[in-house]
Amino acid sequence: MSTLGIFLRGILMGAADIVPGVSGGTIAFITGIYDTLLTSIRSFDFKCLKLVLRGQFREAWSHVNGSFLSALLLGIATSILTLARLVSWLLQDYPVPLWAFFFGLVLASALVLLRQIERWSVLRALCLAGGVSAALWVALSPVMNFDLGFAAIFLSGFIAICAMILPGISGSFILVLLGMYGTVLSALKSLDVMFILVFASGAAAGLMCFSRFLHWLLHRAHEETMALLTGFLFGSLAVVWPWKKVLDWVVGSHGQLKPAQQLPVLPAEYFSVTGQDPTVVLCITLMVVGFLAVWFIESRWGGNRIKLLPPA
Repeated sequence: MSTLGIFLRGILMGAADIVPGVSGGTIAFITGIYDTLLTSIRSFDFKCLKLVLRGQFREAWSHVNGSFLSALLLGIATSILTLARLVSWLLQDYPVPLWAFFFGLVLASALVLLRQIERWSVLRALCLAGGVSAALWVALSPVMNFDLGFAAIFLSGFIAICAMILPGISGSFILVLLGMYGTVLSALKSLDVMFILVFASGAAAGLMCFSRFLHWLLHRAHEETMALLTGFLFGSLAVVWPWKKVLDWVVGSHGQLKPAQQLPVLPAEYFSVTGQDPTVVLCITLMVVGFLAVWFIESRWGGNRIKLLPPA
């Protein structure tokens, strides 16, 4: 796989992670690099530390597949820093069409993951239903107020990165539930260095911890895990449904009112509640575009199944 190909996959992963739609893990999976990504992350171990302490930097670089990770991370960072300002503007001025596009992305991603489950059983069906139920419960609950200073920033990074590497759960979706999505976008848009460093530190810590657990879980209960993740993704469609009515409000950090709890509604009710044009034709078009975008990526690089090596 060429360096340019890895970089372009990083671009796609970054684009997925900046919006509450497709997870970066889903993009990594459908573009055929998920196994390599998890294995490379798990390579940051005691052996790597020993090589570094001995001054064997070239061997340490090779051990962690540094060329692969550096090209991928460069693509992710490029995409995130480029898209943060655009997505922030769209969320402010055109939220309904943007959420419609996200809806198409999530629906297609859920169907892609559903194809991972080759043989169904009662347990796997229960895992799917449990994922749907859990996601709906979280989605329809009031948004958390997670504004607790640097500790909240660190924990947000820790939790979000765990979702970002899962093939099925969007890290940005988790930030939405934590009430930190707008805050993180603003920090990226304004290049708030301290915020970004603390968030990145939390993400790095979460990545090191969770990648090992995920590798172990997918190895020992692959089908059940994928059923649970797929159910969670189907349930999260309630979050990215474009037409919602606000049930409760909360005062933001700058004194502005932000929705604290929202309920999905049909376009007609959205119009009667808000008085705003639901732009149904545009939204359906964007749903289809988002759906086809994921389906195109999957058809171009798809046909992959996660087949992990046993944990070391």
